[in-house]
Amino acid sequence: RHIRRFTMASIGRAMAFLSAVLLAGLTCAHAYAVNIDAHAEECFFEHVKEGTRMGLAFQVAEGGFLDIDVTINGPDGKVIYSGERETDGKYTFAAHSDGNYKFCFSNKMSTMTNKLVVFTITSGAEEVALPEENHDKLTDMVRELSEAMHNVKREQDYMEIRARTHQMVNDQTNSRVLWWAFFETMILFSMTVSQIYFLRRFFEVRTTV
Repeated sequence: RHIRRFTMASIGRAMAFLSAVLLAGLTCAHAYAVNIDAHAEECFFEHVKEGTRMGLAFQVAEGGFLDIDVTINGPDGKVIYSGERETDGKYTFAAHSDGNYKFCFSNKMSTMTNKLVVFTITSGAEEVALPEENHDKLTDMVRELSEAMHNVKREQDYMEIRARTHQMVNDQTNSRVLWWAFFETMILFSMTVSQIYFLRRFFEVRTTV
């Protein structure tokens, strides 16, 4: 059986890289829920350094056909991502320069319906780059582990968005059912009182002088 041997230098480089990966895994996530009026647009900003991994995960929880226009712009105004009439989604990228990155949700296509959008913006540490001469099999394996960790984190953020959205929809549905049941009860009570009143009037014996 073939056994691959690693030198102490390669192990040291891999350990240093792994430490950087673990630090990179400490991402910062901001979760929001925003109500966007018809013909309106809401934008959010995140200031990061060049090479920082960033991600956006969103879902339209309520309103119309559950669709929204999404755009991501860099500090130089460059369009990083643009989507029209999307219900949900997730997008990741590496910052190409230092500065404020703009995440916008537009409901300008809607004439009268507001949209409730739940989303998270994540940002992590700068991407770790090693010189070409330091690349070896162990370092490549650690780099693959880093990418897998980031993928898992992005998937967790996306599932958290969906869970929060579904919880919000359930709460709103329960509230509407409760108010509708209360409304029906009041109608039945009013009808009962009215019927009793008219029946008593119908069978009332009137005396004439």
